[in-house]
Amino acid sequence: MTDNTEAPLRRNPVAPASPPTSPPASPEAPRDTWPAVWKGFRMRCPNCGNGPLLRGYLKVRDHCPVCREPYHHHRADDGPAYLTILVVGHVMAPALHIGFVVWRPDPLILLTVLSIGAIAMSLYLLPRLKGAVVGFQWARRMHGFAQAPTA
Repeated sequence: MTDNTEAPLRRNPVAPASPPTSPPASPEAPRDTWPAVWKGFRMRCPNCGNGPLLRGYLKVRDHCPVCREPYHHHRADDGPAYLTILVVGHVMAPALHIGFVVWRPDPLILLTVLSIGAIAMSLYLLPRLKGAVVGFQWARRMHGFAQAPTA
């Protein structure tokens, strides 16, 4: 009988190496940023994508009711408001220019239409951008999201 335990491993330099097996999921496994941001923009849990992220209009839940991922340590602060102003301003400024040059409406009509548009866009975008910021923080393990959840 021959003992194969000490036989050296020989690799064929031309043959491709087998793909590495993925390591088991650990608390420090990398998280994909864009899927988490998209789930947050949809106001869903950045971890499972099923549970609601917000409890009210802008109140972030303490944890996901589906997967129990804690959210209580998020720090969105003023980021969503700044992003909302940035997006709404970049949409409404060209709209103001184009609307005035093309149609030449009465200034009060233009003011009314653009004000309603800006308010509607702001109300629509603010909770979604807050969810996106929380999803970004979760994906990058910022502000306590790096800690393993306690169940």
